[in-house]
Amino acid sequence: MLHKELKEKQRKLRDNFPEGLALRVHRALSWLDKSEQCNQDLDCQFIFLWVSFNAAYAQDTECLSLNETQSFSHFLEKLDKLDSNSMIYNLLWNEFPNSIRVLLSNKFVFQPFWQLHNKQITEQEYGQRFKDAKRAANYALANEETAKLTSIVLQRLYTLRNQLIHGGATWNSSANREQLKDAVQFLSQLIPYIIDIMMDNPNELWGDAHYPLINK
Repeated sequence: MLHKELKEKQRKLRDNFPEGLALRVHRALSWLDKSEQCNQDLDCQFIFLWVSFNAAYAQDTECLSLNETQSFSHFLEKLDKLDSNSMIYNLLWNEFPNSIRVLLSNKFVFQPFWQLHNKQITEQEYGQRFKDAKRAANYALANEETAKLTSIVLQRLYTLRNQLIHGGATWNSSANREQLKDAVQFLSQLIPYIIDIMMDNPNELWGDAHYPLINK
């Protein structure tokens, strides 16, 4: 599902969207479009895809007393219940199961690995956290818990996002090509599904955009 197809759908439906949803979808589509224009640059694709994801789900996390990963976990649970065509389910279990297993075993996208190297936690603490995280991921895999597994995957990709956004990686670095390649392939399908589900459910409470459009 590409930007062009979603944009055509949005033009047909947007007059019936609440203001908050209309703004979220419009912004998310704009960044999805930009990501598709950068198909030779994995770093840019990943960043623009993540911005598109943010545009779709972002809430005022300070008011909600939630951090960002908790916020998008709640968002994904809602999407899973509304996904009548099982698009996200099929993405996880039919298209990317092997890539997801590799990603979940990759220490470089597991935040406690970097906390260990920055001497914020001990080797023992890191080992326990990695074991616990793998157990949670395996449970979600074994029980086909779509929202939970999607949340775990995005938590890993959030570490990759932080590396790029906060200057913790070099542009076009050979060190993170495989992680970025898998991340882009996954997000480039997940984000359009998210936008599509939101457009199919305009009467759900998606929330006002955190940064609304202000006319002077």
